[in-house]
Amino acid sequence: MSRYVIEKSKLIENIEILKEKAGVPLIGVVKGNGYGFGIKEFTAVLKECGIKTFAVTEVTDIPILKEILDDEDILVMRSTCIEDEAKMIAENGCIATIGSSEACKVMNEVSANLGVKTKCHLKIDTGMGRYGFMPSEVSKAIECYKAENLEFVGAYTHFSDAFGNTELTKAQLVLFKDTMKQIENAGFNAGTLHCANSPALLNVEDVCLDSVRLGSAFTGRVITRSKTKLNRLGSLEAEVIETKTVPAGYSIGYMGTFKTKRETKIAIVPFGHYDGFGLTTDKEEISLHYVLSIFKQFLQKKRTHVRINGRMFRVIGKIGLSHTAVDITGSDVKVGDIASADISPLLVNPRIERIYK
Repeated sequence: MSRYVIEKSKLIENIEILKEKAGVPLIGVVKGNGYGFGIKEFTAVLKECGIKTFAVTEVTDIPILKEILDDEDILVMRSTCIEDEAKMIAENGCIATIGSSEACKVMNEVSANLGVKTKCHLKIDTGMGRYGFMPSEVSKAIECYKAENLEFVGAYTHFSDAFGNTELTKAQLVLFKDTMKQIENAGFNAGTLHCANSPALLNVEDVCLDSVRLGSAFTGRVITRSKTKLNRLGSLEAEVIETKTVPAGYSIGYMGTFKTKRETKIAIVPFGHYDGFGLTTDKEEISLHYVLSIFKQFLQKKRTHVRINGRMFRVIGKIGLSHTAVDITGSDVKVGDIASADISPLLVNPRIERIYK
């Protein structure tokens, strides 16, 4: 049976490296099933390492986090005008994101009906083009601070290209700071300010404010311009379940696109597309470097491999939904040996068990 394995000690090492580099409290972003590391397991390790605030984008993640958190804060990084979503945020004591006048109105009314005062972070859109008040709408943002049933305790923006464009990132930071200054000049306390995400922390200097939002950096799978001490974590594993030897000219896999050129010993590994193996690249972000690397791989006819007993073996034939054939000719690979593949946790089926060892 396949599983996705994370070395807990190396994850903790990553967390400590990032805490030291940031120099300010970290917000643990655990959206996307904990960036593919399993939201419960991932959050538990971050909590163990002293992180006090967690962030998600889906309100359906709130009940999951409430099961394992105590007095830690949950920030919902979604400015929503949907009443049911606002209600779930407010009744669970989470921190709401307010990025529009309508979202403010809905959250204020829901909070009033529940008899609570909901904590909020203001979202400023400095160039991402999704949630948030544009800097030119600062007067509308200021009006939100007057809502009787909302308590603004922070504000943030999101960098659109911190992994590739330093000048744009710093320009966004200037816009954000200027907007916050106008809010403070209007007599309101902006609270905890945060802009830097994983790419920003690792690629751009002097972008950390009161806190930093990190997710992919914990996994060690984030684009950086220079090498870091972060451990690249996560591997898909399964035992070899069958071996066989086939003659030269034998077709392997669907459509018979691969034919052996010699007598070939094959291992069958029980993972495939359903598990996330062979779906697409394991790059977490798209960049010019990524596009060029794909072209280079095409020219070199780069093959897919899995590791067995510390050695790389070539995948042959088309990868199936649940099975992969591997050429193990000349090796002592046997049934029960562990095969592993380095793939992005974001590609791994959420139903696949996450194992922390």
